[in-house]
Amino acid sequence: MKGILLAGGSGTRMYPLTKSVSKQILPVYDKPMIYYPLSVLMLAGIREILIISTPRDVDLFKELLGDGSKLGMCFEYAVQKYPNGLAEAFIIGEEFIGDSPVSLVLGDNIFYGSNWSDVLKDAASLTNGGVIFGCYVNDPRAYGVVEVNEQKNAISIEEKPENPKSSYAIPGLYFFDNKVVKIAKSVKPSARGEVEITSIIKEYMRRDELKVELPGRGLAWLDTGTHESLLKASNFVEAIQKRQGLYIACIEEIAFRSGYITKQQLIELAQPLLKTEYGKYLVEVSHSINNAHVTM
Repeated sequence: MKGILLAGGSGTRMYPLTKSVSKQILPVYDKPMIYYPLSVLMLAGIREILIISTPRDVDLFKELLGDGSKLGMCFEYAVQKYPNGLAEAFIIGEEFIGDSPVSLVLGDNIFYGSNWSDVLKDAASLTNGGVIFGCYVNDPRAYGVVEVNEQKNAISIEEKPENPKSSYAIPGLYFFDNKVVKIAKSVKPSARGEVEITSIIKEYMRRDELKVELPGRGLAWLDTGTHESLLKASNFVEAIQKRQGLYIACIEEIAFRSGYITKQQLIELAQPLLKTEYGKYLVEVSHSINNAHVTM
């Protein structure tokens, strides 16, 4: 499976912070925001990733992440000229996707939970259909909402409904088979002029090829679309890391524990960062005995 990380958008809701820089470059505690969704794809076992951003910002991500080879990964880049909708990512990425299934993650999503990597790898193993997630939230009106039956099958999908039929919001993480490219091309723009991801999900549901995973209370999902939610996400990450001593979304650690890079390569990645707690943590990881535990 291949992965697409969509880090575009104009970020107007977070002005003036995002007036001259991408929202996904902003810090969530001690890392750029893009590290968090990138770590999700890595934990799913996906090593080939297309990063889509705006004409203004794409070079920032190239400078930050490079071609991925230092992490044992392969990163490619593409431009979304205008915010034409999430589903356009599959059209932009058609050549990159090729004949593979694909996962799409949005650049402002943060996930944290036990056994999360196992859940992701299971979703990434699909060969037919699609997998979405339903995360229980207090007020789902700001999100796409999925209604499920007792068998946890989707029975309705609504985009930002005034009167939600359930409390399960659809986070910005999707897994689809290769048919998604053709489906995306057939989607007509919505009233707001965007190619909606909801339309793709509904088509898989119509074909009875949609699986819904409900992670339950064991998963924390944080959106970082406002100043307040960005601050809350930073505080959450700080609290977890300080209490546990384990880092969330440390992409170098994930690469090492996944066997993508060696101990020596990890130490080399840590060298420019040794004046920071992040760099010191990488050195600690390189000396750890148990190489099986992967954290977010």
